[in-house]
Amino acid sequence: MAFRADRHVHILIIGGGAIGTSLAYHLARDGAEGVLLVEKAQLTHGCTWHAAGLVGQLRGKKNLTRLMQNSVAVFDRLQQETGQDIAWKKVGSLRLAGSEARWSEVRRAMTQAKSFGVDCHSLSAEEAKAHFPYITTDGIRGAAFIPGDGYIDPYSLTMAYARGARQNGAVIEEGVCVEEIVSEAGRVLGVVTNGGTIGCDILVNCAGLWAKRVGRMAGVELAAGIVEHQYFLTEKKLSFDPGLTTLRDPDNNFYLKPDTGSFAIGGWEDGSKGFHGGLPPLSFGRELLEPSLERLELFALPAATRLPVLNEIGIQTVINGPIPVSADGEPIMGKAPAYENFYVACGFTAGIAASGGAGLAMSNLILHGDAGMDLWPFDVRRFSAVQAQPRYLEQRAIEAYGAYYKIHWPAEEAHAARNLRLSPLHERLRQAGAVFGSKMGWERPNWFAPPGVAAEDVASFEGKPNWFDHVAAEHRAIRERAALIDQTSFSKFEISGPGTEAALQRIAANDLSGPPGKAVYTQLCNARGGIEADVTLIHDAPDHVYMVTGAGFGLRDSGWVARHLPPSVTIREVTNSLAVINLCGPRARDILQAVTDDDVSNAAFPFLAARRIGIGCATALAVRIGYVGELGYELYVPQEFAGHVYDTLWAAGAPHGIANAGYRAIDSCRMEKGYLYWSGDITPDYNPYEAGLGFCVVPGKGDFIGRDALAKIRAEGVARKLCSFTVDGFAPFHGGETILLDGKVVGSTSSVGFGHTLGKTIALGYVPTAVAAHSDFTIEAFGRAYPARRGPRCLYDAKMERLRG
Repeated sequence: MAFRADRHVHILIIGGGAIGTSLAYHLARDGAEGVLLVEKAQLTHGCTWHAAGLVGQLRGKKNLTRLMQNSVAVFDRLQQETGQDIAWKKVGSLRLAGSEARWSEVRRAMTQAKSFGVDCHSLSAEEAKAHFPYITTDGIRGAAFIPGDGYIDPYSLTMAYARGARQNGAVIEEGVCVEEIVSEAGRVLGVVTNGGTIGCDILVNCAGLWAKRVGRMAGVELAAGIVEHQYFLTEKKLSFDPGLTTLRDPDNNFYLKPDTGSFAIGGWEDGSKGFHGGLPPLSFGRELLEPSLERLELFALPAATRLPVLNEIGIQTVINGPIPVSADGEPIMGKAPAYENFYVACGFTAGIAASGGAGLAMSNLILHGDAGMDLWPFDVRRFSAVQAQPRYLEQRAIEAYGAYYKIHWPAEEAHAARNLRLSPLHERLRQAGAVFGSKMGWERPNWFAPPGVAAEDVASFEGKPNWFDHVAAEHRAIRERAALIDQTSFSKFEISGPGTEAALQRIAANDLSGPPGKAVYTQLCNARGGIEADVTLIHDAPDHVYMVTGAGFGLRDSGWVARHLPPSVTIREVTNSLAVINLCGPRARDILQAVTDDDVSNAAFPFLAARRIGIGCATALAVRIGYVGELGYELYVPQEFAGHVYDTLWAAGAPHGIANAGYRAIDSCRMEKGYLYWSGDITPDYNPYEAGLGFCVVPGKGDFIGRDALAKIRAEGVARKLCSFTVDGFAPFHGGETILLDGKVVGSTSSVGFGHTLGKTIALGYVPTAVAAHSDFTIEAFGRAYPARRGPRCLYDAKMERLRG
């Protein structure tokens, strides 16, 4: 039965909190017509109304800092633009560091913020006390002061967004509850509400606490959890200057906002409680939860240590309310998988502070196809259904909430909900000392602890981590002998059916033509020439291709391909059926030849060839390719045979000194080769020419997505280039460091690592083309400037003799 709408709008927004109203405001302000926001109760009645309202720009991740920075720019203009008082108190914020490790983390964040213009000031303990006289200076190693921060009234802010939206033509209706989403063939047609049906061209889920429930109405599983969050208001017995700054003391796990004669103090304690499994009933509204004094003590008592005045005044009110927390603690934004016109903006733990930037980014994405900033760290497609599973999600959300103010060490791994997806080699590798990381639920070996060494990560900000020397040994095995790497977590897709090759020629920038039996490394570009995906296509048989991409990119990349396939061609995920074993190193061919009856000589099996060969008593699809820059073979094996193949290769490799290697050794090797990582070095914001990937673009093959834009870019030249920089010896780079030339900021690092063959720290980063020819730069980290020399992109085996030999 066809869907019949009582009325039709262009853009329908579900949810009237700070995020939804901000989006309505930005859409209407940008000229969008037919914008309707529906709220099941009244505006702010989800979690907006009980939010504390702190606004802080300095975050541990540069993308989130940028989002908050954009919010402040919105707050600065909103009141004058709409005539609605938003009680925006731009009093600054003070962030204390009570340990050397915390001070390193804060200084790292300040360096990242510097690269895109956030005003930050490094303070001593006494200088910090001058900004906030109530603190004791005991144990304070340093502090950061951000003048552009402050606090805002969530209710007034939301009403200002709503007024601005209406002033620009948007319509907002309260008391309208969405009960069903109607869709067909990957498009939302409209919604059924308690007051009738509404058709729409575009639907946006800004439902906050109910976002997961709304997603389910469309068959979209969102990793949007909910936990309890508490803060308290002291008695109104304080007298302080109205310009008193806000305060964050993460080592004592609390934040503070000045209120009228009192302080509002909250924290991020371990052991919070999940809320309704992320699916609260639609009837839940403007309600609070029973306080937990036991959990309150976890940040209230440390706060009283830092603020002795709290021992003299009492607590007036405790507020315990549900707030959104995603599976990794970051927002969830973007276009929902499998839909052309369904967008998501939810999972905001700091939704008030992020609302301005989030509304702007989503409006840009919906109206112009470009958010104006890199949204991948928040992209809805970074999660799979595995991470939206209710128990997994609740465990991860509680952990992410409790870790909000914990030190976020470089390369840190989650601890909750582990050992979910296991490679068939998992137990073998565990017994070999593997220290596992987690990606899309998969357990993957990051590095291997030798006998007698604890199999655990001990990270460092400014020194070498505990795995440094052990990864160096794995790196040497790859470069000098041979190694086995379990890459089963690769996302793998089978693309087949009449017209497969023609369809992929239309989607990929590189050339897939010619007979089967080869691998093609390629980018998938958008109409603007931006890199939507970075994949390997294995042309296995006529009209049959495997697409291989990173574990975290499968949902995104397969969705992009599926959107552009004709009806005759299908795409099917085969990740869980095929294990991947990477055999690499200069002795790899000798080892492989010893266990197969097939000819794997260079003449019979050249670089980029794909062949089905026997290995022991099993059969594998062998592809001569790799990410480490050495002779190597990726072996795609049905999972039930993976153990046999691994054992067979290990036995044959023993005389050659074969070793296990993990993902950190891969990263070290790929940095020496200048190989890129999608989401770090390349994104839709970058094109192949500025990224140095022009060799993958074949304009002469015929039409493909982005061809015209890329031809124009090539003809006009690029304004920036991705360059490789080296620092002699070890430098504590973790990504996002500021790149300077003659003392002026010219860029920031995208990927960093230590090249154990070169004995140098390596960084990749974009700089303006006008300065890219210079050789001597500096890279700033933790307040120190490191001399960095720009060199060739490929620092190791530039002629690819080892790969092709």
